[in-house]
Amino acid sequence: MWFSANMVIASYTLGGLGPIVYNLNFGTSVLVIIFFNILGLLSVAFFSVFGAEFGLRQMILSRFLLGNVTARIFALINIIACVGWGIVNTVASAQLLNMVNQGNSCPLWAGCLVIVGCTVLVTFFGYNIIHAYEKWSWIPNFAVFLVIIARLKMSGNFSGGEWTSGPTTAGGVLSFGSAVFGFATGWTTYAADYTVYMPRRTNKYKIFFSLVAGLSFPLFFTMILGAASARAAVNTPEWMAYYDKNGLGGVTYAILVPNSLHGFGEFCCVLLAMSTVANNIPNMYTIALSVQALYHPFSKVPRVVWTMLGNAATVGIAIPACYYFDEFMQYFMDSIGYYLAIYIAISCSEHFIYRKGFKGYNIEDWNNSKKLPIGIAGTSALIVGAFGVALGMCQVYWEGEIGRLIGDNGGDIGFELGASWAFITYNILRPLELKYMGR
Repeated sequence: MWFSANMVIASYTLGGLGPIVYNLNFGTSVLVIIFFNILGLLSVAFFSVFGAEFGLRQMILSRFLLGNVTARIFALINIIACVGWGIVNTVASAQLLNMVNQGNSCPLWAGCLVIVGCTVLVTFFGYNIIHAYEKWSWIPNFAVFLVIIARLKMSGNFSGGEWTSGPTTAGGVLSFGSAVFGFATGWTTYAADYTVYMPRRTNKYKIFFSLVAGLSFPLFFTMILGAASARAAVNTPEWMAYYDKNGLGGVTYAILVPNSLHGFGEFCCVLLAMSTVANNIPNMYTIALSVQALYHPFSKVPRVVWTMLGNAATVGIAIPACYYFDEFMQYFMDSIGYYLAIYIAISCSEHFIYRKGFKGYNIEDWNNSKKLPIGIAGTSALIVGAFGVALGMCQVYWEGEIGRLIGDNGGDIGFELGASWAFITYNILRPLELKYMGR
């Protein structure tokens, strides 16, 4: 499932940010990719175990972990994230499709319709078809990435770059690491959705380590390859011209098509653009579950309706985004990952400290507002954590008072501050909530 969802152009282009945006050499980029991916994917593997154990979807499970009110706030954020990531991924693929067959290329709006249409086709048929598609869709993507490796080697444009140190490099490491962490942990609030039909007797360690392996390889592989491609582009003015015009998708085109594989290279670009479907599918399936968890009357509407509406919203925003605000959407979605760090800090506190493991849950109370935690501690922790994020983040549109102090260009420590502040706040207020509210 997650192997295919991460063996895509989105993770590949994210890996290129290290050398080309944060001025890190290849070795530093690789270390950041490995460390922050591991940090991010552990929560996805961990919460996947809950799906098999309890048979509850992630946003319903969150009512026990965060409190009833807080879980609904996160359900709303999750809906925004599902649509937002769908937009960013669709725009990136539409731009790559637009570069193919220049002079008679696919219009951006048509590219968006193609990507979203294919996503609708798969998600319409539900859980089993999604798993069947994700089981095999990684193969053509992996083949294209192997072609990119071969062309990079043959071009002779790659060099690792010099190792550097100091506050500015540290700031670049933290900012790149924040983006990598946000992508890797982005599946956390979806995790249990895709293990709910597993038998409860399924070995939990097997689930956890299977998820770790299934997430690690595609994330490491695609991001490291993206970093290598970006390093080659930095060394090649012609490729940088493609980057300036079309981003990392332009670099991919430069590697595969001009003075290279020509028509076959364009075919590879099309396959890589279509890889986005595998990444969008979990977004569009989970959006229906999040809407139903947000407000009980919404659960009476069939999931397929919410999935169709989610896809409609995605294509409706993606088309104008292609022309007017694609860069803003990319930065916005990179930063929305901060909320996941807060989610993890609160959820792990509740599970390990207050429920003391899986035996501390009465899943029959999943929809009983009189038995579920209210969410006073959870909501307070979310608010305080958001202040920590605001102080620590370093984005194009916002530099926090702390984040801007790291090096010449600032360094992003938003998720670290957000998680730590939320953790402290929750563990101060949760005992009081239990004492005075009794739940």
